[in-house]
Amino acid sequence: MIEISQVSTSYGRTRVVHDVDLTLPTGGITSLIGPNGAGKSTLLATIARLHPVEAGTIRVDGLDVARCDSRELARRLAILRQENHLAVRLTVRDLVSMGRFPHSGGRPGPTDLARIDEALGFLDLTGLADRYLDELSGGQRQRAYVAMVLAQDTEYILLDEPLNNLDMAHGVAMMRLLRRLADDLGKTVVIVVHDINFASVWSDRIVAMRDGRLVGEGPVEELITPAMMAEVFGLEFPIELIGGDRVGIYYRAHRAGSAGHPLRQSRRRNSGSLSGA
Repeated sequence: MIEISQVSTSYGRTRVVHDVDLTLPTGGITSLIGPNGAGKSTLLATIARLHPVEAGTIRVDGLDVARCDSRELARRLAILRQENHLAVRLTVRDLVSMGRFPHSGGRPGPTDLARIDEALGFLDLTGLADRYLDELSGGQRQRAYVAMVLAQDTEYILLDEPLNNLDMAHGVAMMRLLRRLADDLGKTVVIVVHDINFASVWSDRIVAMRDGRLVGEGPVEELITPAMMAEVFGLEFPIELIGGDRVGIYYRAHRAGSAGHPLRQSRRRNSGSLSGA
C-alpha cells in the first residue's frame, strides 16, 4: 500500500502539488488522469523520491520514502519516467540488466540473470536481446524500458506515460502487457495516462487531478462520468457503454459552460449513453 498524506511540493516558487491525501491499494492498475500541468507526473516522481516532499509524508508498505535507504526503496518500487532515453549505446539486454542494480550492485549473479531473462521473455524481447536500442522501433524500445523496470522485481511499478509516442496498436499491446503484470505477476501498477479511454478500459482504479489537487479517486465506474470529466478537464461530453466499458466521446466535446457547437444528435446512440450519469 502507498499512503500519501497531505503531500505538497513545488518547482522553484511554483507549487505544483497541493495537500494530496491518497491511499493506493496493492494490486491491479491505477491510472492518474488530468489535464497538462495537473501534477500527475510530479506526484509519481515524488512517490519514487525523484522529487522532494516539501510537506506531508509518503509511505510504501509503511516505509517512509523521505527517510529510508535508497537501495531498500529500490527493492520495493520501480519507476519509468517520460525522459527515458540514454545517451550511451546499449543493447536491449544491457538496458534490462540495469534494472538489477539495486540487487546485484553491478555484479549480477545467477538470480539476477534469471530475472533478466524472465523480463525479456515476458515483454517478448528475447529475440531482440542483442540488438541496440537505436535499432528498434518506438514500440520495441518502450517495451525494453518496461522490461528494465520489470527486472527490478519490485511490488510497485510506476510508469509515467508509458503510451507516449505509441500508435494505437502499440498502445493496446502495452496496456495488455501492463494488465498481465497486474493479473499474472501480482504487481501493483500505477501509471500516468492522458487518454481517458485507455485508463477506463484497462484500469481498476482512477485518480483524477487538476491544478495540483486531487479531484477524485475510486473505481472506474465512479470516476469516468460526464460530471467528473467536466470537473477535471473543463469539457462536457457523453460517456457511452460499449461492450461493458465506459468510453468518453470527447472528440466532439465543447467547454463546460459555453454554448459550443450543436452535436449531431441523429448520429449519437441513445441506448447505452451515460450522458446524465
